[in-house]
Amino acid sequence: QVQLVESGGGLVQAGGSLRLSCAASGRTFSNNAMGWFRQAPGKEREFVAAISWSGGSTYYADSVKGPFTISRDKAKNTVYLQMNSLKPEDTAVYYCAAHKGVRVWPATTVAADYNYWGQGTQVTVSS
Repeated sequence: QVQLVESGGGLVQAGGSLRLSCAASGRTFSNNAMGWFRQAPGKEREFVAAISWSGGSTYYADSVKGPFTISRDKAKNTVYLQMNSLKPEDTAVYYCAAHKGVRVWPATTVAADYNYWGQGTQVTVSS
């Protein structure tokens, strides 16, 4: 069974940091771009960041460019999202996902182009 399991979410004060992890099991995603999305209450799921299958290229939503960093450890089949300088508007459930294309880059920011998803981890930033 293929699974993506996120961890690392929690409650943090504004200006703080969190590091999210997404561990894959059941298959390797070493040939797939990986992405992070988030969904705030009452809002649609939105793209946050993506990393290429090689790990050599990244892409960010304008709203997180700078404070957030996506990375991957292919040996551990794990993707990370380092989030610094967090703001209350970053509060959301964060999901990792695997792009459906093999060795495709740039990956799209469209959720429908990702075919494996984790269950999500809650990030709450207090003011």
